[in-house]
Amino acid sequence: MKQKLLILLFATLVGTGLTQASVVIDGIAYVINETKNVAAVTSGGTYTGEVVIPTTITYNAKPYSVVSIGTEAFKNCYTLTSITIPNSVTTIGNDAFYNCSSLTSIAIPNSVTTIGNFAFCDCSKLTSITIGNSVTSIGISAFSSCSKLTAVHISDIVAWCNIAFYNSTTNPLCYAHNLYLNGTLVADLVIPDGVTSIKNYAFSECSKLTSVTIPNSVTTIGNSAFSSCSKLTSVTIPNSVTSIGEGAFAYCRSLTSITIPNSVTSIGNYAFNNCTSLTSITIPNSVTSIGYYAFSECSKLTSVTIPNSVTSIESYAFQNCSKLTSVTIPNSVKIIERYAFEGCSSLTSVTIPNSVTSIEEKAFANCSDLIEIYDYRETPQSINSNVFSGVEKTICTLYVLYKAVSAYQNATGWKEFKDIVPFGFNTITITTAATNGTVTGGGLYAEGSTATLYATPNTGYRFTQWSDGNTDNPRTVTVTGDQKYTAMFVKVAFIFTVNQNCSITVQ
Repeated sequence: MKQKLLILLFATLVGTGLTQASVVIDGIAYVINETKNVAAVTSGGTYTGEVVIPTTITYNAKPYSVVSIGTEAFKNCYTLTSITIPNSVTTIGNDAFYNCSSLTSIAIPNSVTTIGNFAFCDCSKLTSITIGNSVTSIGISAFSSCSKLTAVHISDIVAWCNIAFYNSTTNPLCYAHNLYLNGTLVADLVIPDGVTSIKNYAFSECSKLTSVTIPNSVTTIGNSAFSSCSKLTSVTIPNSVTSIGEGAFAYCRSLTSITIPNSVTSIGNYAFNNCTSLTSITIPNSVTSIGYYAFSECSKLTSVTIPNSVTSIESYAFQNCSKLTSVTIPNSVKIIERYAFEGCSSLTSVTIPNSVTSIEEKAFANCSDLIEIYDYRETPQSINSNVFSGVEKTICTLYVLYKAVSAYQNATGWKEFKDIVPFGFNTITITTAATNGTVTGGGLYAEGSTATLYATPNTGYRFTQWSDGNTDNPRTVTVTGDQKYTAMFVKVAFIFTVNQNCSITVQ
C-alpha cells in the first residue's frame, strides 16, 4: 500500500547537530531523529479501532526504525480497541496509553525494556496483557485501575503473540509460548524474570486480579503496587525482595495468607492495611521495622510472630486486629508507639520485655479481653493513664518481678491495676528439729530474691547451727530453687556453783 505522507514540522536544533521532524504516515504520528535514523510514535495521529505500528517507516526516501512509543502518545484515545507493537520498540513512555478506555488487550514484545509511569493507567476494559522477557522496569501506576485484569503471573515464562492474531487459537506463535492450553487462554498477564522492581501503584485497583507470583529478579515492591486488588487471594514473595513498600497490599480484602522471606528488612507503612481476610503472618528475623498501620484493620488476624530483630512497633501497626488473641513482644523492641495494639479486643495476654523504654498513648487501649500482662522490667516507666484505657483493671492481673512489685504499685499508670503480683516463684522449705524450737521465714519467694530465717529455741534449749554447718541466726539466703534448712537445737546443761557468801551462780 502506498504510504500517505504529511509533513507537519521540520526543525534543526542549532548547536547540537541533531535534526528532527514530525510527520504523520498512514494516520500514525512520529517524531523522526534524522541523526540516529530512528522514529518515535507520538500524539497527533488518527488513533481509533485497530492500530498497527510498523517496524520501519520511510521518510524522504530514507528508512527509519520505530524504537519507542512516546509520552502520552495514545493518551485519552477512547476509541482505540487494539494496538500492535513491533519488535523494534524498546520503550513505552509515561502515560502512553493512559485512559484508553476501549483497549481490551495488548502484547508487549521482547524488545521492550521499559514501561513508563501510568503507561496503561485507567485502561478500564483491559482484560489481558503479555509482557516480553526483556522488561526490566515497570513504572509507577503502570497498570493502575485496570479493573478487569484477571491474573498476573510475574515469572520467567516468555509468552507473547502478535495482537492482530489475539484470541486466534490457530496462531502457532501463541501455542509455541504456551499462551493457550486446549484453546483456552491461561495467562492474561505474564511478566518475565528480568523485572527488578515493581514500581509504585503498578497494579493498584486491578480488582479482578486473583493471584501473583513474583520472580527472583525482583528486589523491591513499590508503594501501593497491588493496593485495592480486592480479589487477590495469595501472593508469593521471593527471597530476592528486600523491601515491601507503603500500602503495597493495602485493601487486598481477599488475601488470606502471605509468606514474607528472610530477605525483607522493612515492611512499609500501610503495607497490609485492611487485609480483612488475612489470618496469620510470620515476620522473619531480617525485618527491623514494622511501619505504622502495617497490619491495621486485619480483622481476622489471629496470630503474629514478631522476631527479635524488630526494634520498634510503630503507631497503629496492629490497630483493630480484633481477632488477635496473644502477642509476645521480643526483647529487641524499645518503643511501642501510640495505638500500636489499640482495639485488639480479643487480646488476652501481653508480654513486655525489659528492653522496652517507652509505651506511648493508647498503645493497648480498648483491649477489652486483656486479663494478664507480664512485664519483665525491673523499674516501671510512668505511662499515660490511657495506655490501657478500656482494659478492666480490676480483672486484668499485672505480673512483675518480685523486687519490682512495690515500685509498680506506686507508679503512674500502673498503680491502677488492682492485682500486681510477682511471677517466677520458687518454693523454699524450712524444717525444725523435732519439737525443740521453731524456724520462721519459709514460704514462697521469687527466684533471685532473699529470705531471712529465724531459729527460736524452746525453753531449756539453745540454737547451735543449721544442718549445713552455718551458724548465722538470723540467716539470710538467696532463693535459687527448692531448698531445705533445718535448725539444730541442744538442751541447755546447768552448772550450779555455791559461793563463799552462800550465793548460787548458774552457768
